[in-house]
Amino acid sequence: MVFRWRSFAALTSGAVIALTGCAGSEGSGSQGQATRSPSAVVPASPTAAPTPAPSDPVEAALARMSVREKVGQLFMPVVYGPAADARSDQNRKSFGVATPAEAVRRYQVGGVIYFPWADNVKSASQLARMSNDLQRQSPKIPLLIGVDQENGIVSRLDGIVTPIPGQMAQGATRRPADVADAARVTGEELRALGIRLNFAPVADVNVNPRNPVIGVRSFGSDPAAVGRLVAAAIKGYHAAGVASSAKHFPGHGDTHVDSHTGLPVIEHTRAQWERLDAPPFAAAIKNGVDVIMSAHVVMPKLDPSGDPATLSKPILTGLLRDKLGFRGVISTDALDMAGVRKKYGDAEVAVRAILAGADLLLMPPDVKAAHEAVLKAVESGRVSAARLDESVRRILRLKQSRGVLARPDTVDPERAAQAVNTEAHRAVAQRVADHAVTLVRKGPLPIQGKARFLVVGPNPEALAKPLAAQSVSLPADGTVPASLAQTAVAQAKRATAVVVLTRGSSAAQLTLVNALAKSGRPVIAISTGTPYDLPRLRSAKAALATYSTSPAAMRAAASVIRGTLTPTGRLPVRVPGLR
Repeated sequence: MVFRWRSFAALTSGAVIALTGCAGSEGSGSQGQATRSPSAVVPASPTAAPTPAPSDPVEAALARMSVREKVGQLFMPVVYGPAADARSDQNRKSFGVATPAEAVRRYQVGGVIYFPWADNVKSASQLARMSNDLQRQSPKIPLLIGVDQENGIVSRLDGIVTPIPGQMAQGATRRPADVADAARVTGEELRALGIRLNFAPVADVNVNPRNPVIGVRSFGSDPAAVGRLVAAAIKGYHAAGVASSAKHFPGHGDTHVDSHTGLPVIEHTRAQWERLDAPPFAAAIKNGVDVIMSAHVVMPKLDPSGDPATLSKPILTGLLRDKLGFRGVISTDALDMAGVRKKYGDAEVAVRAILAGADLLLMPPDVKAAHEAVLKAVESGRVSAARLDESVRRILRLKQSRGVLARPDTVDPERAAQAVNTEAHRAVAQRVADHAVTLVRKGPLPIQGKARFLVVGPNPEALAKPLAAQSVSLPADGTVPASLAQTAVAQAKRATAVVVLTRGSSAAQLTLVNALAKSGRPVIAISTGTPYDLPRLRSAKAALATYSTSPAAMRAAASVIRGTLTPTGRLPVRVPGLR
């Protein structure tokens, strides 16, 4: 469709109300009773009455804060270790202190984000205890604790929370109710762990089959469909009381470079951006998304400076604020990624992001240097006091709207362990997987009665078990050692049918499928990532897309193969070579 600016007013008018109309919705609580800093209010004369405290809890909190405290609110760093008092050399390197608790106290940060690679994630009860203990270090302004739990391949709490199918699988269902339920389940589990911000959903429209970083993280390649599902996910997170973040603005769906390791350049014209990239973000704003995350991508037709969007005022302020009308929190993508670090140092990047229009500085690798740089920029006037207050006010408003501002958000560690990965939540995951599995070529399916199956591919056990099949396990990197290929072909001759799990379009994978087809047994190819590999696998008589190898997805595939489930999923991306 043609995306016109006239439509933005209609799309975004509700978002402004949703994000700014919550003032005073919570009581002042302990925050309203804290002592005002001496510099916050100066009486007109020694005999004049003090200025009354603002009735709005956000304005009251803002008035009590020093400049240093305000700067701290802009930061959401990674802390290292599984407990608030865990000592780590990484903490010393980033913060100049040893423990997460010391880091929170020293910098009075607005929040933290959890990662398994930072040794944060061990168990549900451990995460709940860590969340509580970190909150105790920030009694004046409670923390906003976040995580990247998109589901699918980006699941930072893998092994703890319910394994929900990722966004491309959800997109294949074409069912907003499934997407909303998936987000609600995830949100309920995050909240039980003390996490109140999920950096999801992905609003990127994956129009580039070569995209190395988005792919199955996207709902699909149709902007309107992606927008509908982004809206459904936001509603699901909000139903659970968890803040949501649409990412990666202005759009990361047409790249062939990973911004973690390089700086992608997208040559979309303004008209192309309006048609392809903007609609899901407009839908997110209309549905009250709390946060929009920037992308470390260069769009020279939108900003010819050569700076990534994270550092671009024409993009973050000109497009996102002024044109789309977003009034919530703008977060940077991770500031430790190569895409944003190439041109400027880690300290200067933080300042430039704020000047561009960002509010939340996510994961700066050197918090000490970045914090000092922003503080100096405020003190020198490079970042005005009013500009600083704008960002802090938005962050406080977000905390208020999600029930974090008035009191520390304590959770029960014992209840947390019982609230995650429940039977009811696993049933939702299975329903989504059942609705997602997509029949691309029917071939001999279904295969019923007594049949001997062979499953070949990386981690084939999840499918071999429900099929009662033999299996040959291949490396996860897409290679096919000659010895394993020979074993698979030999075993295929004793099977009724062969199922090959594919991911990507490697030549070795294609050679294996062709060799198995020559065995005389029907081959069923199951694409477990993006389905762009399926057109090449023409020697496979039947083809399915499951978009993952999760247990739920493999159970759904087994049910389709056996004929106990009628597949209703539809390809959510346009696949060249498939009708």
